[in-house]
Amino acid sequence: QVQLVESGGGLVQAGGSLRLSCAASGSIFSISAMGWYRQAQGKQRELVAGITPGGSTNYADSVKSRFTIFRDNAKNTEYLQINRLKPEDTAVYYCTADIYHMTRVQNYWGQGTQVTVST
Repeated sequence: QVQLVESGGGLVQAGGSLRLSCAASGSIFSISAMGWYRQAQGKQRELVAGITPGGSTNYADSVKSRFTIFRDNAKNTEYLQINRLKPEDTAVYYCTADIYHMTRVQNYWGQGTQVTVST
């Protein structure tokens, strides 16, 4: 059994910063790709950022230069540093990870953490 537990969401004023964390625990052999998605009310879930085991990253155009994804492989944890927040960043943020159980890989999702940006 594997769990992804997110933390760090909250209410913040526009222009502020937040750091989201996502810790994986349970029966983990290794973790491959990790990422963050978000879903605003009434909209589809969208990819925000992704990171490979080696640290290569990719971002949605709307968050480039403001969001930074990074990971601590020793802690099985990924992070999303969010700077210069905008009201349109308001959404539920979900982390995801591809986790190996020996030779089998399975995709997992966190429960989501709310980020609300006020004007």
